[in-house]
Amino acid sequence: MSAQPAATQSGILGLIEKVGNKVPHPVMMFLYLIIGVIVLSAILNLLGVSVTEEIAVPVPMDSIVNLYEDSAAPGYYNPTQPYDEQFTIQKETISIRSLLSIEGIRFIFTSFVPNFSGFAVIGITFIALMGAGVAEEAGLMNALIRKLVAVAPAGALSFIIIFVGVLSSVASDAGYLILIPLAAAAFLSVGRHPLVGLAAAFAGVASIFTVNLIPTPIDAMLTEITNESIALAGGQPITIAANLFFGIGSSIVLALVAAIVTEKIIAPRLGEYKGPKAHAEGDKEEISPEAEGRGLRAALFGFLAMLVVILILTVPPGAPLRRPDGQIEGNSPLMDSLLFVIMLFFLISGIAFGKAAGTLKGSGDIIKAVTKTFAGLAGLVFMLLMISQFIAFFNYSNLPRVIAVVLAGILEQANVGALPLLLLMILVIVLLDFIMPGSVPKWAIFAPIFVPLFIRLGVAPESVLAAYRIGDAPVNSITPLMVYLPFILTIAQRYQKEAGIGTIISLMIPYVIVILVAWLILFGLWFVLNIPLGPGYLPQLAP
Repeated sequence: MSAQPAATQSGILGLIEKVGNKVPHPVMMFLYLIIGVIVLSAILNLLGVSVTEEIAVPVPMDSIVNLYEDSAAPGYYNPTQPYDEQFTIQKETISIRSLLSIEGIRFIFTSFVPNFSGFAVIGITFIALMGAGVAEEAGLMNALIRKLVAVAPAGALSFIIIFVGVLSSVASDAGYLILIPLAAAAFLSVGRHPLVGLAAAFAGVASIFTVNLIPTPIDAMLTEITNESIALAGGQPITIAANLFFGIGSSIVLALVAAIVTEKIIAPRLGEYKGPKAHAEGDKEEISPEAEGRGLRAALFGFLAMLVVILILTVPPGAPLRRPDGQIEGNSPLMDSLLFVIMLFFLISGIAFGKAAGTLKGSGDIIKAVTKTFAGLAGLVFMLLMISQFIAFFNYSNLPRVIAVVLAGILEQANVGALPLLLLMILVIVLLDFIMPGSVPKWAIFAPIFVPLFIRLGVAPESVLAAYRIGDAPVNSITPLMVYLPFILTIAQRYQKEAGIGTIISLMIPYVIVILVAWLILFGLWFVLNIPLGPGYLPQLAP
């Protein structure tokens, strides 16, 4: 493979890439982190480290809170439990738990298999890629890329991909698993560096994660925690639409900002792509335009047929994908099954395309396509095995929760004005996101502290929630604990075999910095001008 342009190895980003690529293989890196957590937990436990704080905790349910969820889906539907998870404020003493104690060692040995088998990312990845794998093997993905490139203005491709990535948060993890590989292939198809498309999509999906044009399932949980915290100060609860206007504005502005970063920083740095044109689908026979046309028409019919089925299961009163109270939004069967629904759309459309275009002859070809997709995930699964153990051990030790409470306490003591304190809170959330990427657990710790505090300062709770969204998203694309980072690296290595963690981080750092700065400025203007954050929700409380 031809060497990449020298531009990719120069400057501070080139240094970050070189250093980052010299770190051990992710499997070994997480093994070392596991050892470090075990030793650190034992030392801090001996020192008696603990904190006491008011925290929003879920009403007891048959589930375990995952501090590292990266999807918008709050959980799996259980007909014995309410749809909208409830939270209550409790005073809780959190102590560091030693992994070298009798109980800790017992946990290490007894939880190793459950940690891996219960790691939701594994199942999500296989399910999502099952439909996408069939569609790719049939040739539908390539056909869709060609259509996208044909209709999209050349200068708008980056913005379109990023904006779709922002919107993908409503569909759980589909953005990571489907859009990012699609974006890399789309850029390659127009002769541009595929890692530029990968970086753009990753920025939209991960670094602008907490806003959208419509409320997402995770908004319901954040709103519930906020309302429990508001009750501590005797205020009025807010609705799921409290940040709707801010979410819409942020989605559009940040997608534009990220597109500028793509075209002005990332694309010039990577330069012309001189790597192999072929990757997973490169050895397929070309489909004739006539066959592709037949396939696309059949795929459209398959898509519409699947859409009709979903509408029948959703629209009528009492339909199975509605909540018992008749609602669809929030934590409903439809929203909880959205990733599965998307998989079915890809699967049915891919099969229809393949049958009509002649690329899938029968059930054997379909099974072969799924098997091929799963086989390509072997290395990723091994990395996820180690990641699942690290996350479980880290959570067991209570280290992330203690660190979060300590940082919150330091921030609470800061004697500054309302807006500077909001900005400081955002920066603390940014730092904390490196060790606790999950949106809900961090807010469960911070909301009971800061929502009442800011209410006393005349700041509306919806402003505090909006500020939290800003801090929670940008660094998602560079934290080593991003559970989809190994998958992103696998995609990058299709096009640049020597790519490592440093390659991904060096690509994403410009997005993180520029998005964070732009978002802070946008929030500051929104707050100072007292523009409604949602219908009827002003940033500042009336005097």
